[in-house]
Amino acid sequence: MVGATLFHRRKHSWPPEEFISRSTLQLLDFDSAAPPAHAWRRKLNCHANLLKEFTITFREAIKMVRLGIRLWSYVREEASHGRKAPIDPFTKENCKPSASQGVPLGGMGSGSISRGFRGEFKQWQITPGTCDPSPMMSNQFSIFISRDGGHKKYASVLSPGQHGSLRKSHDKGISSWGWNLNGQHSTYHALFPRAWTIYDGEPDPELKISCRQISPFIPNNYRDSSLPAAVFVYTLVNTGKERAKVSLLFTWANSMGGTSHMSGGHVNEPFIGEDGVSGVLLHHKTGKGNPPVTFAVAASETQNVNVTVLPCFGLSEDSSFTAKDMWDTMEKDGKFDQENFNSGPSTPSLAGDTICAAVSASAWVEAHGKCTVSFALSWSSPKVKFSKGSTYDRRYTKFYGTSPRAALDLVHDALTNYKRWEEDIEAWQNPILRDERLPEWYKFTLFNELYFLVAGGTVWIDSASLDSNRSSHHQQSGFGNSDGKASGLDINDQHNNLGNGNSVGTKSNGEVSAIHNRNGLFVDTRHVDDGDDVGRFLYLEGVEYVMWCTYDVHFYASYALLMLFPKIELNIQRDFAKAVLSEDGRKVKFLAEGNVGIRKVRGAVPHDLGMHDPWNEMNAYNIHDTSKWKDLNPKFVLQVYRDFAATGDYQFGIDVWPAVRAAMEYMEQFDRDNDDLIENDGFPDQTYDTWTVHGVSAYCGCLWLAALQAAAAMALQIGDKFFAELCKNKFLNAKAALEKKLWNGSYFNYDSGASSNSKSIQTDQLAGQWYAASSGLPPIFEESKIKSTMQKIFDFNVMKTKGGKMGAVNGMHPDGKVDDTCMQSREIWTGVTYAAAATMILSGMEEQGFTTAEGIFTAGWSEEGFGYWFQTPEGWTTDGHYRSLIYMRPLAIWGMQWALSLPKAILDAPQINMMDRVHLSPRSRRFSHNVKVVKHKAKCFGNSALSCSC
Repeated sequence: MVGATLFHRRKHSWPPEEFISRSTLQLLDFDSAAPPAHAWRRKLNCHANLLKEFTITFREAIKMVRLGIRLWSYVREEASHGRKAPIDPFTKENCKPSASQGVPLGGMGSGSISRGFRGEFKQWQITPGTCDPSPMMSNQFSIFISRDGGHKKYASVLSPGQHGSLRKSHDKGISSWGWNLNGQHSTYHALFPRAWTIYDGEPDPELKISCRQISPFIPNNYRDSSLPAAVFVYTLVNTGKERAKVSLLFTWANSMGGTSHMSGGHVNEPFIGEDGVSGVLLHHKTGKGNPPVTFAVAASETQNVNVTVLPCFGLSEDSSFTAKDMWDTMEKDGKFDQENFNSGPSTPSLAGDTICAAVSASAWVEAHGKCTVSFALSWSSPKVKFSKGSTYDRRYTKFYGTSPRAALDLVHDALTNYKRWEEDIEAWQNPILRDERLPEWYKFTLFNELYFLVAGGTVWIDSASLDSNRSSHHQQSGFGNSDGKASGLDINDQHNNLGNGNSVGTKSNGEVSAIHNRNGLFVDTRHVDDGDDVGRFLYLEGVEYVMWCTYDVHFYASYALLMLFPKIELNIQRDFAKAVLSEDGRKVKFLAEGNVGIRKVRGAVPHDLGMHDPWNEMNAYNIHDTSKWKDLNPKFVLQVYRDFAATGDYQFGIDVWPAVRAAMEYMEQFDRDNDDLIENDGFPDQTYDTWTVHGVSAYCGCLWLAALQAAAAMALQIGDKFFAELCKNKFLNAKAALEKKLWNGSYFNYDSGASSNSKSIQTDQLAGQWYAASSGLPPIFEESKIKSTMQKIFDFNVMKTKGGKMGAVNGMHPDGKVDDTCMQSREIWTGVTYAAAATMILSGMEEQGFTTAEGIFTAGWSEEGFGYWFQTPEGWTTDGHYRSLIYMRPLAIWGMQWALSLPKAILDAPQINMMDRVHLSPRSRRFSHNVKVVKHKAKCFGNSALSCSC
């Protein structure tokens, strides 16, 4: 626990007064128009530098040449089948990444669109697993202002005209628009899931403008948080002596990014909805057999606001109504013809042509008066289709149906409900924002790192469509075929096909029987009451590493889901529990060594849930054979126990317990010398998949120790006392062995081998202790050893890396030189740095923890940093070159918040005494394969069930 005097330290403060005049802030101080006191801020004329990608050294290239050749061949092979490889370092995007990102739009799992801090709409991720970073520069907000007497007029796009596509002149496309905004007096303020853009006298010196962007990301709201919609609320304050007619314009191309707008067959259609909501539907005909998408752009008509539309205009000179014609009409009239609402659907666009729509909202703003104008955007893509054919209904269709025209209802509800969304968002965020103990930078970075749960390629589906698809899948593929095809994942199918008496049932007396033989333990992990059915959720490891729910990385990121959407977190664990007990015998070539194995081994936790057919074809990752990795199974056990203890969901524990036992039993094969401690196998057999480990490793060894504790604690609470005693005995023996082999008096050596880096200081060496402390378990080592190790990491990996201004380097030699054994040892991993900071906080080292994490903020998010805001990468080198933008692991910052505010369920969890054990002989310490009957008690731990939101 942390004390009240926690953070007497320098605060990295960005008060809004440094970006906006006090008088403007006072004028906007109503209806949430003013930016919050705590936010990430930029001026719109800020230079968006190009980002620098990492390169490997000559020595690394020599080591990886065979892998590179095999990977290149695999990428080409996948492309020949019309598929992407999950990892493709050879294909580069035409649009080079730059420091221009901002808060993304929409809720989770229904496709996302990002919006840069200067106003451009980009990073299109409507189709699962694809991301087009290029901005659609025709998608803009613009403003037209005229005052009584007509002697003052202003017309401008509300985004600085600093993009290459705008350099053309004398055409009838968007370069004919008024790109007059300099951005010198305009600022952006981000506090996910909202963002404010303040135009402080631009383009009209006498008009203050606030644009507030709102998306429905609301913890514990499993309905609205799935909606593909966003609202833009404009607040206008007229400081002049004359009233002003102000027309705001929202233009949108019928496009999903890239060149999709050129494919033809697209249709635009005006609509007048209920409650004054009017706009245009843009029906987009997708290619490659993907489901259709419909966008809706709309505004709210009120007593003072008049809404008109232009359903269709083109970007080419031969369009019947060009972009220039549209702009000229707005400059002249400030609105469109009311009759446009009666025009009906447009003629489908021709290939090569781009059609757009425009929505105008006009109002008179009296002298010294105020006015509010609201726009909204929605996109309805009800079906999500993966590249091998599986199709599911998105989560939001449970409430809006599967018609693409649901976009109209979505945009209506967004405009009528956004104030309630904001109330809920503020109720969630304010306790943290108002905590005076917390550093300024931490408050807004904590929330802004959540961008990944929207922009990280998330897919959220309705459970009913998963079950329907699964049934179809099994009819096609069968289960447990002897010819090496995939074993199905449906537990009921396992019962029916495996024979040999494998079954799990609930006896009439309430006991859960688990029959365990050579085919493993089986239990239906889909148990969710109707009221708890929140669907199934996927998110990518990163937009460059296209694998769903990569588990060794989810280990770090999962704190965010557990704290904010715990039911989603439990369902992800259920998916992996089911996967542990499944096997897929299809052959796979592993690229690192060129050897062949099977896709999924029973008892092994999969690396990921797949790419082209998630849930049905797991382990898209094929660099190494991850069934031989040493971190995945312990990470599964640790996450399951933490979630079990935190939520008090006893049924969840019953559901996943057979998989926990199977995962622990599977690891026993890696104890080569019968000392109850697992050994690594001389290749990169853990999340650091280029960093070789020999013998016992600090990272995997500590994860194993913590997993033994977690398994023992869970076994006692489930009622499997025999297994608990096995784990206790193993823990004490393994702990003694690890300390003997790795403890050097101040930290744990990297591994027990004799290589040049065996004594390196690894930042992540106490990841197991992080989870033990986070879960209310006893420390895996004496407190003095834990503090000594974390202080060593702070002194060397943090402070000897650019003076602590970049985060913690993964590996550091005892002489203070960066470990350059491989690419990953010399990198600074953002999520690992946050995890180390959380471990420090849990160890009573709050000052060191926040200094460590602030390095990630300084290098990635601050103005003097490298520009990685809202695209935090896996890591960067000491010269700031990134690897893998928009990555999952930085969500580990929520592990820090967990450490600062451990829930009552964790603090009150039953304590386990690992020293209190029944002594067993070396032979009897082996995990038993006896049949056990687990009696579960009707109890719940505390009153915190599924309510972990901070």
